[in-house]
This record gives sequence, structure tokens and C-alpha cells, in this order.
Amino acid sequence: MTTTAPRLGHALTRLLLVVAALLGTLLATAGPASAHAALTGSDPQDGAVVATAPKDVNLTFSEQVAMGADSIRVLDPSGKRADTGEIRDMCSGSIVRYGVELLPGLPDGTYTVAWQTVSADSHPVSGAFTFSVGAPSTTSVALPEQTAGGGIVGALYGIARYLSYAGFVVLVGGGAFVLACWPRGAGVRPVQRLVVRGWLTLTGATLAMLLLRSPYTGSGKLADVFDLAGLQAVLATKTGAALSSRLLLLGAAALFVAVLFGAYARRTDEKELKDLTFGLALGGTVVAAGIAGTWALAEHASTGLQPGIAMPVDILHLLAVAGWLGGLTTLLVALYRAPSVGRAAVERYSKLAFGSVVVLVATGIYQSWRQVGTWSALTDTRYGQLLLVKIGLVAVLVGIAWVSRRWVRRLGEAAEASETPEATDVADEVDASGEVDASEGAEGTASEAADGGRDADDTDRVDAARAEQLARQRAAVATARRKRERDADPERAGLRRSVLTEAAVAVVLLAVTTVLTSTEPARTEEEAGRLKASSGSSAVPNRPIDVRLPFDTGGVDGKGTVQLTLSPGRTGANALHIFVLRPNGRPLDVPEVKVAFTLKEKQIGPLPVLPDRIQTGHWTASSVQLPMAGEWQMQVTVRTSEIDQTTIDKNVKIG
Repeated sequence: MTTTAPRLGHALTRLLLVVAALLGTLLATAGPASAHAALTGSDPQDGAVVATAPKDVNLTFSEQVAMGADSIRVLDPSGKRADTGEIRDMCSGSIVRYGVELLPGLPDGTYTVAWQTVSADSHPVSGAFTFSVGAPSTTSVALPEQTAGGGIVGALYGIARYLSYAGFVVLVGGGAFVLACWPRGAGVRPVQRLVVRGWLTLTGATLAMLLLRSPYTGSGKLADVFDLAGLQAVLATKTGAALSSRLLLLGAAALFVAVLFGAYARRTDEKELKDLTFGLALGGTVVAAGIAGTWALAEHASTGLQPGIAMPVDILHLLAVAGWLGGLTTLLVALYRAPSVGRAAVERYSKLAFGSVVVLVATGIYQSWRQVGTWSALTDTRYGQLLLVKIGLVAVLVGIAWVSRRWVRRLGEAAEASETPEATDVADEVDASGEVDASEGAEGTASEAADGGRDADDTDRVDAARAEQLARQRAAVATARRKRERDADPERAGLRRSVLTEAAVAVVLLAVTTVLTSTEPARTEEEAGRLKASSGSSAVPNRPIDVRLPFDTGGVDGKGTVQLTLSPGRTGANALHIFVLRPNGRPLDVPEVKVAFTLKEKQIGPLPVLPDRIQTGHWTASSVQLPMAGEWQMQVTVRTSEIDQTTIDKNVKIG
């Protein structure tokens, strides 16, 4: 029974449909890229109401960020700038904090803080919140609906990121397949076209990312890709330097491709071929590692836990992916467009793929531990869930590869004891040309017809034209015969189908990996969540706490406001000042004021504080001891007569 392998055109069409559908699903529904850095605290906090306008607004982040001139903007209720525009670096040790000074004499009302920056792993982050002075008011400022890295610019940047990975895999994996597995493939036209297209794809995607970088991290407007000032600013950043370095390395890669498909493909002397193979392997490895390093130096591996180990591991991971999936793509093209690829080449690729998978698993385990951290993060975060999908796809690929190895063994059992290099080379040349159509009415070989055409009388144009036509017909017949023989080989047809399935799954795997690289690592997400939870109160660590609490005891002069200031607002000794004010803001003399602090989470307290009266409406207590950080409940008891009193409370964060 004859087993017919699918035609290449149909196979490539299916692969392109998979790519289009996957990009549409992952890149369109994924939304803007979450990033490594996250806002963990602010002063004032989101929704806070403060008695008087603060002197500045401070933001605290989980990781280092790059701040620009307008990274923090404070807008008054009418939408006008309420800050000086000067970003202050307040970082200290592991605390990443930036602030902006406010203009003096700000009136009461609701103010909007809008911020946008770039995290250390190249991804943009942004957000906005409000606080009020005196009392909340209406505001004409609308909070931005689109976060940084979203919209059409974000989608285009994501597609360019995917294409850059795909181009790198094909370029590096294709070159490795030719050098390590099938040296004769350097002279096969379809293989040449595949590797060159990988280089073109990676170069074009890198240029696109460089041009899109400014609007991607800034305005979000597509027209800003032509802003030369923005491009110049991008080149001064870590990501811009990585992209420009990649373009320079691609120049060296172009030289590698030219030699591989030029001098190397034409070399016949065995010693010279061996020396050139060694030189190309060494130079190609250096260039490939350098290109992979441009990702490691600019993205997740460059920041966070153990960057000195993570970056080399990331480079090895990318090279292993390219060796496996890029070699797989080249083998797929060779099986369809150059059926004479021998069993030995397939077996050598099988060994290369096995080694790549071993490196991939080892480096992937380390990367997973570094970026996930806990078992709960593996299932409770988006990064962990995507990682599980990636692991599942890798397992599927390994399973399909096992099936392919079985086809390779069956192919070897059915193959002849030896191959004829001359016949194989001729078949490669004819299959690579792919420019003739089959015809059933001619006989003989293409070479005989060509010789007959050359021996014809040059002066007889009619005979020459007939000879050329006869040569084309006989060449078509030879090609058709080889195609029938190829399709009648069930082992080789089975291997083609298996490799095609591997390639389809690899497309999905590469898309998931692209989304994964632009997603906030699970470890960072959990740490940021813990920091936000620990700072979710009316104070920021190491800043005085200023609280205003209205009260009503129900008696004469029973209404007013208690204003408390706790300084420095941290664990240990603090100074407490209490001001009791009438509704008109004048001091109110009351018989007694008491304060108690309770940390319910740790079952500490209440810790009573008995302040001393300094003057009318002013009470103070020194050395208020708060033993540990946490969200403390501050209870204030105000007595306005012998029988009239009330207790009010407020949760504050002690850092």
C-alpha cells in the first residue's frame, strides 16, 4: 500500500494558520504586559484624606525602575499640574522610592497622581490613584483606561517580539543543523532560503522593536515611531543598547551565512572542509551566544534573584531551544524539499535534539525555581499557569520526538546498506530547483537531454528549441519519478508527518514562551502582594502619621475634631501629639483624652497611652512604644464632661 506524504504547500499553509490563530489569541487577549516592578506603597495613599496639603508625593516600588522627567505627575481637581516636575531619588538600600515635590499653597480638594516608568527588565508599568486634601471633591481628571504597553503599539511590539524569537530559532538552529548534522545541506536551495529568511526575520523584528520602543514605553501613539528624539532616548537605555548590539551581531551573522552557503558549500577538499567547519562552528557559537545574550542582558534574567547566574543560564536555555526547534524546522524543510536527506543526518539531529532537551530541562528547572519560588505561585499566578502550559507542551513535544525516533529506526531498517553520494547530490540539485512540472509522455534523463541540446547545431534555432523543450520534459519526468518513489516510502512519509506535528506544536510553544517573557514573574507578584498588604494603611514606613478624626459626645461642646500626629511612625519609640479642635478650628479644652494601640493580628494590646495636657486643646505623650510592624488599631477616647465621652478608632500602618 502506498503512503503519500502531505504536500509542502498544504503543510506550510497549516503552520501559517496555526501561527495566525495563536498570535490572535495570545497577543490580543493577553492584554498589556505585566512587568517585573510593581507599586507597593505611596504617600499619601490611594483614597487617603489628609488635613493639610503634603509637601511631596512619594512612590515605593518592588524593584528598581527607570524614571523620566514626567514619570510622576500630580494634577489638581481642574487638571492642572500641582507638582514642580522634579523627580527626587529617595532610594535607600533595598527600598526603591521616588518622589515629586508639590507646589505650595494647594487648596482643598481631590488630587490625581499619575505615574509611568520602565522596570529593570525592560517592561513598562503605569498607574494612577487619588488623594484628597481637607475633604474629597469633584475632579475633571479622568484616570487613564489604557496602561503602558497596551493598545496597537503594544500588540505590534508583542508580534515583533515573537518574530524575533522565531527568527533567532530558525537562524541558529538551521546553521547548527547544517554544520552538525547535514553538511551537504549547505548546497540545498530550500535550506539556504530558510536560514536566510530566519536572519531577515530577526533583523526586521529587531528594527521594529527599536522603533516601537519609545511609544511602547511612553505615549502609546503609533506616530511616535518616527520621533528621532525618542529613538535617541531609547538608545541610551539598557534595552536600546541590547537591541542595537543585536543588530551589530546580526551583521556578523550575515557573514557567517554567506560563508556557510558560499565557500563552505563549494569546498571539496576534505581537510579544508574540516578546518572551515571548525571555524564556522566556533564563530557561529560565539555570535549565537552574543545574540542570545541581548535578551538575557535586558529582560527577566538581568534583575531579581541571582542575576550573575541567571544570565548565563538564560543564554544556554535560548541556544538549546534554537538547536532543538530550529533544527526541527530545517529537518522538516529537508524532508519535504530534499527527500534525499539521509538516515545518518536524521540520526545526528536526533542526538543534537536529545542534548538540547537535556540542557533545556536543566536550565528550565533553575529558571522556574528563580521566577516562581513557591508551589502556590505555580497555580495562583498567571506566570505560573503559563509555565505549566509550557511544561505540558514540552512534554508533548518530547512524546512526538519519541515517535519520530521510532520512524528513524524503521527507516534505517528499510534503507540500503550504503548510499550513492553522486546520485544523492543530483537529486538534491533537482529537488532544490523546484522549477519544472511533471509530464507523463517523456522518457530518459535530464542530463541526456541537456547534452543533446548542447550538441545540436547552434545555427538551427528550431532544433535547439525542440531540444530544450525535450530536456525540460525529461527533467520533469525524472522529478516526478523520484516523487513517486518518495511517496511510496511509508517510513519516510511517517517521519515527515511526525516532524510536521512536532513543528506545529513548536509554533504554539514559542508563542507561549513569548507571552511568558513579558509576564510578571510569580515570585515578584507574590512579593509585591505581600508588600502592598503590609503597607495598606494611612502611613508609609519612616514617615509621620497624621490623622484627623471627627467626634461627637452628645453633650454641650461635644462636637469637634481630634488631630493626632505620631512621629516618626515606625516601630520603637514614637512621639504623640494630640490636638482637640472645635468645628470652627479653634482649640477645645476637654477634661480627658486617652489613646490605646492594638495589633489584632498578633494579639498585642491594647497598649494604653495617657498623654499630658500641654495647653488648651494640646496633649502630648513621649516614648510611645510600638514593639513590631503591622496594622495597628488606634483608639482615641475623648471626654467632654463628667458623663459625656466617645471612643473613635483608626487603623494605621507602623513600618
